[in-house]
Amino acid sequence: MLTATQAVTTPPLNALPADDAERAVLHNEVHARPSPRIRLPALVVQVAVLNADVSRETEWAHLRQLPGQADLPFEALQGSFLRLRFADHTFKWERHTEFTRYSLVQTLPEGAADGMDEATLLSHLAVSSEWLRTIPGRTMSAVMLAMVNHPIEDGQAIKERARAWFEGRPVLASMLGTRHSCALTDFALRPSGFERMFVVAPEGTSETRAGRISQRLLEMETYRIMALRGLPVAKALGPMLTDAEAQLANITARMEGTDSTDQELLETLIQLAARVERATAQHMYRFSATQAYNDLVQQRLRELREQAIPGTQTMGEFMQRRLSPAIATVAATAQRLTSLSQRIERTSALLRTRVDIVTEAQNQQLLAQLTRGQDLQLKLQSTVEGLSIAAISYYVVSLILYIGKAAKAGGIPVNPELMAGGLIPLVLLGIWWGTRRLQRNLHQGAPH
Repeated sequence: MLTATQAVTTPPLNALPADDAERAVLHNEVHARPSPRIRLPALVVQVAVLNADVSRETEWAHLRQLPGQADLPFEALQGSFLRLRFADHTFKWERHTEFTRYSLVQTLPEGAADGMDEATLLSHLAVSSEWLRTIPGRTMSAVMLAMVNHPIEDGQAIKERARAWFEGRPVLASMLGTRHSCALTDFALRPSGFERMFVVAPEGTSETRAGRISQRLLEMETYRIMALRGLPVAKALGPMLTDAEAQLANITARMEGTDSTDQELLETLIQLAARVERATAQHMYRFSATQAYNDLVQQRLRELREQAIPGTQTMGEFMQRRLSPAIATVAATAQRLTSLSQRIERTSALLRTRVDIVTEAQNQQLLAQLTRGQDLQLKLQSTVEGLSIAAISYYVVSLILYIGKAAKAGGIPVNPELMAGGLIPLVLLGIWWGTRRLQRNLHQGAPH
């Protein structure tokens, strides 16, 4: 029997410091969008729409129109992922930064893979065509993916099996992974707005593997379209960049001459800089997003691990030849825009240097004029001081003369003229000395 000191104590339920506010969200992000479990044969329908002007409340209201979802709580959409399970199908809602994806997984309708017109196929979906048509947003990608069981040893037989699904169109095909399945597509839009894919897997393929295959294929197609959104922007921006580059070259050439004033050049350069910065602010995010989406496309292609079927182009080869030039165009336009902004900055710095040099020369001229003015002022001051000494001395001697005359009239024996004349040198010296002393005291008291 254990004593009290020997008893095993149960550690407290929370044995760690308090969690960071974002710990649970970051930890559970790895589970945010799990792969579906798909039992073959199956039909997967995915629609991706831009959600720039669509709120969660609007999407929530539309999801509530699904059968049996009238009581769907709004809180269920807070995590940007929702899976609804029905008796014979599942429905998934995913909200991303720029688009929202709706995915339906159901049993493949009887005879659908053997040839069925689109109207009939749409009527067999677990959600109504009207519900699909009124999804809030603008469609960017829509795919119908049929997944069936069939032997995959013969590539040509697989293509023949999928022929009816693609209505006889030429297809791209790839063996996936360790040749565990085969994927086919024609990248063609139907009148309904959907494109089609086809996956063939042997009997015994697990539901989780089928789910991962469908997720990678559908994400690859969505990200491919999103990556290409930067191409029209890059093409539309090309003429503006060409014009701006020519305008910058013209400004630089005018800086070499003397026909244009610095003010004119500066105003023109500011207008050009504002134009380029506005384009940068409007489109650089799109260019960065294009690169990010393209990286995701390449990642999904690597995860598929395609192997070629003799005589048939793989999906990766097809997209590499079509997608790479578009991505390169976007990247070149983004680099061109950045380079133009940097060149404008260098030209602006050069123009500022030129203005500073001119301003410095003007300041030197102004200082020289001030120096000459001060010298002239000193000369005038010396002249005025001499005249002031003479004028003061004249008045002092006149006073002395009047004093002498007054003394003589009073009976004092003095000659006023002789007294005044004899004191002139002393008066001049005294006034001069007093003036100098006053100036010295003023200079000593002035702030330095």
